[in-house]
Amino acid sequence: MSFTIGQIFYATNNGSNGSATEGIQQPFEILMIDALDDPFGFTLQCSAYPNPTIDFLTLKVENYNNENISFQLYDLSGILIQNKKLEGNETHISMNHLVPATYFLKVVENKKEIKTFKIIKH
Repeated sequence: MSFTIGQIFYATNNGSNGSATEGIQQPFEILMIDALDDPFGFTLQCSAYPNPTIDFLTLKVENYNNENISFQLYDLSGILIQNKKLEGNETHISMNHLVPATYFLKVVENKKEIKTFKIIKH
């Protein structure tokens, strides 16, 4: 499943007579795969919570051999912030050092994207 989302950036100009707000819409595409079927009948289940988050994020991967699975955390401009191999079924990702914004968390296996989450950091 692939879909395009538009991100809107606003600039506000204040003056003595009031303010004016203008915006620019920048589209980007997110590819989401909710589950991968395994020939042995197992199905990958993947979740990230709490979302929105403040201090940390928990990435939970169930019903799948996660030896070769890692996560990649990106900012809105596509800059890779963190890339790490999963620690087990639950991986805790520290977000307290990041500024409040929207981020993308990609779950990958052997350089193949499995799922992407849109994460909001307060």
